[in-house]
Amino acid sequence: MPRTKKDAPFPTKDQVLEFIKDSPTPVGKREIARAFHITGENRVLLKHLLKELEGEGQVEKGEGRRLAPPAALPPVGVVVVTDIDSDGETIARPQNWPHEDEPAPKIFMRPEKRGHPSLAVGDRALARLSRLSDGTYAGSTIRKLDGGPREAQIVGTYELARDGGRLRPAERRAKAEFAITPENAGGAKPGQIVLAELLPSSRMGLKQARVVEVLGSLEEPRTVSLIAIHQNGIPTTFPRAAIEEAEAAEEPSLEGRTDLRDFPLVTIDGPDARDFDDAVFAEADADPNNPGGWHLLVAIADVSFYVRPGSALDRSAFDRGNSCYFPDRVVPMLPEQLSNELCSLKPQVNRACLAVHMWIDKDGNLKRHKFVRGLMRSAARLTYEQVQAARDGQPDETTGPLMGNVIDPLYGAFEVLARARAQRGTLELDLPERKVRLDEAGHIVEISVRERLDSHRLIEEFMILANVAAAEALEARSAPVMYRVHAEPARDKLEPLSEFLKTMGYSLPRGQVMKPENFTRILEKAAGSAESELISTVILRAQAQAVYQPENIGHFGLSLVRYAHFTSPIRRYADLVVHRSLVRAYKLGDGGLTDEEAGRMDGIGEHISMTERRAATAERDAMDRYVAAYLSERVGAIFTGKVGGVTRFGLFVTLSETGADGLVPVSSLPDDFYDHHEAMHCLIGRRTGRTFRLGTQVKVRLMEADPIAGSMVFHLVDPEAAALPPGEAPAFSPLRTGKGKRRFQAPMPEGLNRPKPARRRR
Repeated sequence: MPRTKKDAPFPTKDQVLEFIKDSPTPVGKREIARAFHITGENRVLLKHLLKELEGEGQVEKGEGRRLAPPAALPPVGVVVVTDIDSDGETIARPQNWPHEDEPAPKIFMRPEKRGHPSLAVGDRALARLSRLSDGTYAGSTIRKLDGGPREAQIVGTYELARDGGRLRPAERRAKAEFAITPENAGGAKPGQIVLAELLPSSRMGLKQARVVEVLGSLEEPRTVSLIAIHQNGIPTTFPRAAIEEAEAAEEPSLEGRTDLRDFPLVTIDGPDARDFDDAVFAEADADPNNPGGWHLLVAIADVSFYVRPGSALDRSAFDRGNSCYFPDRVVPMLPEQLSNELCSLKPQVNRACLAVHMWIDKDGNLKRHKFVRGLMRSAARLTYEQVQAARDGQPDETTGPLMGNVIDPLYGAFEVLARARAQRGTLELDLPERKVRLDEAGHIVEISVRERLDSHRLIEEFMILANVAAAEALEARSAPVMYRVHAEPARDKLEPLSEFLKTMGYSLPRGQVMKPENFTRILEKAAGSAESELISTVILRAQAQAVYQPENIGHFGLSLVRYAHFTSPIRRYADLVVHRSLVRAYKLGDGGLTDEEAGRMDGIGEHISMTERRAATAERDAMDRYVAAYLSERVGAIFTGKVGGVTRFGLFVTLSETGADGLVPVSSLPDDFYDHHEAMHCLIGRRTGRTFRLGTQVKVRLMEADPIAGSMVFHLVDPEAAALPPGEAPAFSPLRTGKGKRRFQAPMPEGLNRPKPARRRR
């Protein structure tokens, strides 16, 4: 411990070494001398002591002759994001790690919002680093590296200052403002949201920026989506050549196609849908050798006929990778001339399609299938609610005439497929999905839970079966397949999950191959209990992320050996690749997969997996900003919610009313020093044992709501009520150290005495 001025003894080697190890950043000789009040001739003794420590290999000298434990990181360095953990924390490693005989330390980047951090896996960033007592590091992003739209361009609010314009970035991690001179303002007015680009500037003063586009005012609700779109680098305009190709497209003829117009195919979508890319039909199988079996027909828009490999439309679709959906708009993968017209299976008009006939037995097993390139004519455009109402005995003028020959057979086939799904043992995570209703001006008027109907499940099962058939058909011809794969949970995620479930009275089997049904049994056991949603959440977070790749490893969640995406080529490039491969493999005409595409399937899979993550991030960002704007007029109000995430920086609370997420900073929790027990998803006070755990029902007061950043800050109304009673805390000592536990301690200013044990108001 550092001594006071009145202390006579010179510090021992162990005391100095302890001080160096406890410092979150490397320290210099001057800071050590100041901490121990070493003056005069004793500075020479300190110099010899430090050399001795360095010679023994107990400390290393780095930049600026500053000392740190061996293999310590500098206070500022380049990091690479390696993972987003189950609680939404961004985990990184140092880009350069010269100590080959030792693993690189983990770096926990300070999160901004649960589930959608600014940094994604694979990103590089310049970060400020501080070492923690357990050898891990806390990192704060200074700036993201590697260029790209999000570094070259900035979205923010244009404001006026005494010496000119300012750009206040929308991203929370961007602390610095940028100067905008009058000639670079681009006509922006104070308070408007703008897209700006960085300009070369001198070292002195603020960095310079130039407005390239005025996105609108925050008073205009539809500006919210534009912030997320531009911030995530999502293309919003189509090249002129792509538009011209779409405008030149013509309605298909029957030449070279199978006539499917006599089949009463129907589309079933949400009420707001404008692009209808799948149509379905079912009938009892007339084959006497298949009693109780069904014949299903799934017809999908023939996008490959219009979007040819290497064309301007193809290059644009590949760049986007998929459509993006926001509360107020869609950023489509294809121009509207195709997505909402020729490739949309509208009722009572001829449309080109790629269709698959499938025959299943009474147990839902896929017996055989046949792919055709056809011409169809949809019998009706139906909604999920409409179809479900008809099934429940309330048909309308559209569904009434379709009951006997269309709707009832669809449900008959669905019941067989649903039984097969249950028999297969899929992972059934039925977490609530929120939907937003806007008024004509774009303001949120309601946020509610989206109802899950059997009509939704019906379409889902038909699409899954068609996707399986596509993968089987391509494998049968040894053709390239863009699989949709989902790996089983990693062992390092299963172990802490198993420990956590054990504290709740549930157990995962050990020493055997993990199957989806192992999780489903736990979910069924927990159904209807107070911890049901918590159990679903922690199981979901243990799952791997599904990706696209040409190497098949199966789909764990659906418990399928092979699976590909075939049913939505209007909005997913992966499906377009599968269509092209089917066209080529089965000689169905023009527009098939080229040799060049077949040779770069790995790269295509990586790219479209990235664009899928990009779209998901942008959609969540937009939703966060909409909700923050919705609640910004209720700052100070009290809400009920649940702890939906536990990190070393605080608790993320999800409000019951809106599904909005906000942070309860650890600094606002009752006076104590809190340890983060990652495996148990909780913060535990070291002195009091007070425990805050994932899934706890809480009441919070809204302290801040920032529509620009899409963030909210809460404080617990009654922290003592939110903490678990001692008898319900996890069954381990809060003072235990080891794997799964990280202490939270804010970095101390350089040279400041550091008493041990540290108990600060957190």
